[in-house]
Amino acid sequence: MKKIVWGIWLLATLVLAGYYGWLLLQADDKSELLIGEATHGHFQIELACSSCHTQAFGGGEVLQDACVSCHGDDLAMAHDSHPRKKFTDPRNADLLKVLDARQCISCHTEHQNERTHPMGVTVPEDYCFHCHEDIGERRPSHVELPFDSCASAGCHNFHDNRALYEDFLVANSGGPWVKSVAQLAERNAASRAPLPDLPAPAFDDTALMGKHPQVAADFLASSHAAAGVGCAGCHTGNNDQWLQKPELNQCKTCHAGEVETWLQGKHGMRLAQDLSAMSPSMGRLAFQAHAGDRHQGCTSCHGAHKFDAKTAAVGGCLECHADQHSLAFNDSPHGLLAQQALNNQRPWSEAVTCATCHMPRLVNGDTGIKVDKESVSALGESAIVSVTHNQNLTLRPNEKMIRPVCMSCHSLEFSIDALADESLIQNNFKGKPHQHIESIDWAVKREQR
Repeated sequence: MKKIVWGIWLLATLVLAGYYGWLLLQADDKSELLIGEATHGHFQIELACSSCHTQAFGGGEVLQDACVSCHGDDLAMAHDSHPRKKFTDPRNADLLKVLDARQCISCHTEHQNERTHPMGVTVPEDYCFHCHEDIGERRPSHVELPFDSCASAGCHNFHDNRALYEDFLVANSGGPWVKSVAQLAERNAASRAPLPDLPAPAFDDTALMGKHPQVAADFLASSHAAAGVGCAGCHTGNNDQWLQKPELNQCKTCHAGEVETWLQGKHGMRLAQDLSAMSPSMGRLAFQAHAGDRHQGCTSCHGAHKFDAKTAAVGGCLECHADQHSLAFNDSPHGLLAQQALNNQRPWSEAVTCATCHMPRLVNGDTGIKVDKESVSALGESAIVSVTHNQNLTLRPNEKMIRPVCMSCHSLEFSIDALADESLIQNNFKGKPHQHIESIDWAVKREQR
């Protein structure tokens, strides 16, 4: 009897080991191996285990390297206000006893949604207190503030405080809450590097266009046609083979920067990890029912042959997104400006679209450079103003949007107040903020002492 029990136990063990080995090494769907749901920022790639767990038996340092490999550039551009070196300094060794901020996973533990707060933080919301418990002695304005309010919108951001430093608050105090819309013209400008040598036609473009008159009409009105790009530019693959449906790598031939930043954002991050393309049905927001299985790629927003950036800037977004903020866009002040531009009632350079805020312009890829005449002319002929396709750069926390986006049209005070007003965000900024954040007031008062 004992041998039978052991035999059954051994057989069950082998079956389970074989099943989970198959899941790990062969199966496309590895969801059964997950120890818990991933956060909002990572759930798209939770089945690409090796993107974070680069070694089978790696410890904290392996995970830390994985975090930095994806987020290191963002932290560098943000001038990280709590860099790792601050906590490797022996003088701060006592702080590590309470919170080991040398490791990203100390505050951002994955697969534990039951303890996850906004921004994927998995430590108690009063974590600032442990290092700044004496703040009331140095800042009388902070005496009555609760310690779980430090990271409120318009106050402090653990990693990126560029829009909230005291000298910046003081320098940008005052001024009208909205500037002239015409000032958008400089920010909406975009240029690009010279096109690479494109393949010569391996087929008769004229004959093809004759067979497909609507396709020809759309293409001839596009920026591709204006740039001298023919059918072969997109539809020719290796060995001059005809590609019926060009994919991402074809677009990358000319649009390397756009593809690179798109792969870093919400729409492309699955493809970056060799997973299937993202579709709205996989998302956690509200989306249009008809768009559920619409796999994301360049043509999802830009269409095929027309490649109309104006349509993509609003219509490409609203074709899928159906959350309250998105649905309120058309009736918002921003939406009315966009519609006027689409109707040729004002220059397109004065339009405010979804892309205006969520796809900011970069000068030579540096988010620290403000896009205006002075900064562009300082770089001379080497200046390339490009549209980043990585929405994460200004998505969360929303204070990241203040300097590169909101202040193109609005004062710093209005920008801080508006982004702290959840109801105003939901109606897509139709109206004025219902509350006032005192960050600027406090900074100016200290400066005047």
